Amino acid sequence: MKRLGIIIGIGFLSGIIGAYVYQIIKPVTPSYSSNTSIASMPDASYTHYSSSVQSTPVDFVEASLKSTSSVVYIKTITETSYAQNNWWDWFFSNEGGTQPVVSSGSGVIYSANGYVVTNYHVVGHAEYTEVIFQKRSYKARVVGVDPSTDLAVLKIDATQLPAIVLGSSRNVQVGEWVIAVGNPFNLTSTVTAGIVSAKGRDINILKGQFPIESFIQTDAAINPGNSGGALVNTKGELIGINTAILSRTGAYNGYGFAIPVDIVKKVVDDILLYGEVQKAFIGADVVNIDDQLATQFKLTTYNGVMVSYVEKEGALEKAGIQKGDIILKIDNEPVYSTSEFNEKISYHHPGDKLQITYQRYDKLKDIQVVLTNQEGTTQLIKNKSTYNEFLGSDVEVVPKVERDRIGITHGIRIKKVKKGLLANLGIKEGFIVTDINQVKIETVNQFVQALSQSKGRVIIEGIDDRGVKGYYSYYFR
Repeated sequence: MKRLGIIIGIGFLSGIIGAYVYQIIKPVTPSYSSNTSIASMPDASYTHYSSSVQSTPVDFVEASLKSTSSVVYIKTITETSYAQNNWWDWFFSNEGGTQPVVSSGSGVIYSANGYVVTNYHVVGHAEYTEVIFQKRSYKARVVGVDPSTDLAVLKIDATQLPAIVLGSSRNVQVGEWVIAVGNPFNLTSTVTAGIVSAKGRDINILKGQFPIESFIQTDAAINPGNSGGALVNTKGELIGINTAILSRTGAYNGYGFAIPVDIVKKVVDDILLYGEVQKAFIGADVVNIDDQLATQFKLTTYNGVMVSYVEKEGALEKAGIQKGDIILKIDNEPVYSTSEFNEKISYHHPGDKLQITYQRYDKLKDIQVVLTNQEGTTQLIKNKSTYNEFLGSDVEVVPKVERDRIGITHGIRIKKVKKGLLANLGIKEGFIVTDINQVKIETVNQFVQALSQSKGRVIIEGIDDRGVKGYYSYYFR
């Protein structure tokens, strides 16, 4: 019994000594409440990684303040033909089968002295254009248009306007925050935010001769009324002109597309300086390299673009390029797609020199190419389209570079058809007249003379805007 008491006493004393020692050497462990996050726990490895992640909120207020005052509302009136299906139309229509259609869009103030840039499809066929800025209305004059980039320049009689600050689209990065600014339905500048989701997009929507599509793609909402509005970065600088949406319903449905501002600068400055966009031509067509081409030509890389057509006596043929060659660089900058290739060419003027790096079989070569205009020379082109009152249409001689592609030696293109002879004859815009009663038509004067002096059966031959040969047959009294 005495021994049992000694054992219990020793155990009790050992427990007290052990507890005392534990209190001295135990690690200091913080306590956590139920609201403590894992980010606040003192785990060395976790703290190391989390310290490199910065969650900085994006502030669009400054960008909105700088850009919204530079976006205007544009209203247009277009005369549209319609079928005369009843006696009321025939006897009481003052317009002879036409009715006014009111449309609208947005625009961006390009300069303080009244120049405004917008989309060609907003004003291209309008009979009357009006710009509304800060509740004031201004009649606008169309200074110049470029259907191949879907751009137009307007002029209003106003000064000291808040011109937008121009940025650079070449510096835009995928993933960068942007805002789309528009003035749809005269709602006083609306702003939507998103990111740049892609660059160099070709969505095949432009119809002009030699269209340039290298759009900035964004998920910022761009609705129909925003066409011609501004796409700006977080500094409020213009990086693009909003032009299209990806939609099956006509409303915003996921992606918008904007013309890069560097293309806008070139087009607008050309129109203001020369009255015509000075397009540079390299004398070739290129295609993207896909699996089929890579297999067919036994390529080891998908970089660059392949030459699919070489214009006779064009810039690339003179420099030695052949069909099937792969262009890898322009001025030492890599080229990855046809849209990127066309965009790089679009920055230049006829007469500019480019350094081209290309591959033929397994050999790389560098050459210098001198760009030309539509007639194959290096001269600046003056406004080649003229309005003819007798015809009631804008007409132009088809340029050499286009004649070579469609296989004709001469022709006159019908452009903007208004009221007059061609409208009455039903000849559509884009039709190229090559012959009248088997006589070649090489100049606008020949075209006018042939129609004004014709009697009896008249056959107008030519090619439509799809490249298909056709003719119109009439009887002139």
